Amino acid sequence: MLELLEMPAAELLQDHQRLWAQLFSPGVEMKKITDAHTPSGLTVNLTLYYMLSCSTAPLLSPSLSHRERDQMESTLNYEDHCFSGHATMHAENLWPGRLSSIQQILQLSDLWKLTLQKRGCKGLVKVGAPGILQGMVLSFGGLQFTENHLQFQADPEVLHNSYALHGIRYKNDHINLAVLADTEGKPYLHVSVESHGQPVKIYACEAGCLEEPVELTSAPQGHTFPVMVTQPITPLLYISTDLTHLQDLRHTLHLKAILAHDEHMAQQDPGLPFLFWFSVASLITLFHLFLFKLIYNEYCGPGAKPLFRSKV
Repeated sequence: MLELLEMPAAELLQDHQRLWAQLFSPGVEMKKITDAHTPSGLTVNLTLYYMLSCSTAPLLSPSLSHRERDQMESTLNYEDHCFSGHATMHAENLWPGRLSSIQQILQLSDLWKLTLQKRGCKGLVKVGAPGILQGMVLSFGGLQFTENHLQFQADPEVLHNSYALHGIRYKNDHINLAVLADTEGKPYLHVSVESHGQPVKIYACEAGCLEEPVELTSAPQGHTFPVMVTQPITPLLYISTDLTHLQDLRHTLHLKAILAHDEHMAQQDPGLPFLFWFSVASLITLFHLFLFKLIYNEYCGPGAKPLFRSKV
């Protein structure tokens, strides 16, 4: 503290901004929200900020040894089996719209750490703030590291929202993955790569890996992949440094069928339910019965007028 007090205020502020920018390199960007259950961009970024504020960042400490630093960097570059389970995007208790006290922030921090630990991210939690942030970004969209690849296993039925996951560390590169919609509203995946250090060849293929894997490059336009849905459901995208692994993967999934996203959604929602059509038919029948009753009372009921007037 005494050393910090001797530093000029401008230099201290500059270091503070630089370190926060370094911490916040991974992140989540909400582009289009179409339902009330998806957190807003402000809610997501406030939650990320609160979690970083409640966590230590030993990687930023100048007293950290080279061995410890290398171990932490290795953990960050390959988060084995993190994040397992369904995506946390719609877990309202993990992305609360409002926090009104420090106690609530601390409780949320404990809940996030427990969730990450139980979902295969113990190594990331040990790394501190950078690891916790990485785990939260992975969990938001349903990204998971396995022994040989990174897979995107989002629920196909929630892809009506558009969002982007930035700065996902894989080997020596950072991967950006976005769920976007074309002019017809159909979702597709956009992947881009930012190289950091020695370049590594990275490949990707969509669900089922039926098509030949594509080599990802740092080209500005990135790479796009269609959203294909398999039966039974498997991840929507695979990313790996092992080309042979992805080529072999197609033979081990044992799929019954593979559909475009719109075809899958049509099967999930075949039309309006039977109760709706029954209600419409009942209303039409009741209306005609009521009309028949009016006509009957007019001409055949008590006091009915004669159909023809007498000429006499």
